Amino acid sequence: MSLFNKILASVGIGSAKVDTKLAHSSIKAGEEVDGIVEIKGGNIEQKVDEIYLTLNTTYEKEDDDKVFHKQAVISTIKLNEPFVILPGETKTIPFKLEIPLDTPISAGTSKVWVQTGVDIKGSVDPSDRDMLEILPNDMIDETLKVFSELGFTLRKVKNEEASYKIRKRLPFIQEFEFFPSSGQYYGKFDEVELIFFPINEDKLEIIIEVDRRSKGLAGLFSEALDMDESVIRFTMNKHELSTLKGAFTDILKKHG
Repeated sequence: MSLFNKILASVGIGSAKVDTKLAHSSIKAGEEVDGIVEIKGGNIEQKVDEIYLTLNTTYEKEDDDKVFHKQAVISTIKLNEPFVILPGETKTIPFKLEIPLDTPISAGTSKVWVQTGVDIKGSVDPSDRDMLEILPNDMIDETLKVFSELGFTLRKVKNEEASYKIRKRLPFIQEFEFFPSSGQYYGKFDEVELIFFPINEDKLEIIIEVDRRSKGLAGLFSEALDMDESVIRFTMNKHELSTLKGAFTDILKKHG
């Protein structure tokens, strides 16, 4: 093992490389994705202290009327105990990565990826990044379909910093913004926003923010004071999905 090769490896040249391969490129929140991590030895023998996977996304944070994008780690798993990788050697480590129920759906500006990190002493740590499409679980999927049936069109989906009043495990919420494009609600609302907090696979907490369309001077006054917005919070069980359309209809009628 030459000193020159050690020096090169310390700056990432001729060091070990890592490549993560996911069995599926899309998966529902709440499920597991299978995969393997391949680590290939470089020009010198190296000790691999740790290989870990993180599930990541980004969210918007406002400060002094400026919008910043911050990274959030949704979950982390460690894959190994320390081992030595020989020059040119390839090791394969299988894994199962659970996708938490509160992982944001891949829609709008919301992106999710798996980051592979490798800790190698005395070297630039290799890494790998793999995008993962997150599909809605059955309850969220049904809720989105119901809103479409009621004449609403999805306009925007984004992750934004959560206030401490509604913050759960993660520092952000995913917001779904709809506007009425047809049907009985056309012209009655500026927008309706939905936020989902999955409790488990069979129970979902939903926050609805209804923004009524202003009418005349009184409407403009209430809009300026945000009095035209109503926030409704309720929990839905899976066996109640058949009543979801009626529940939304009642809420929109009451706050329209």
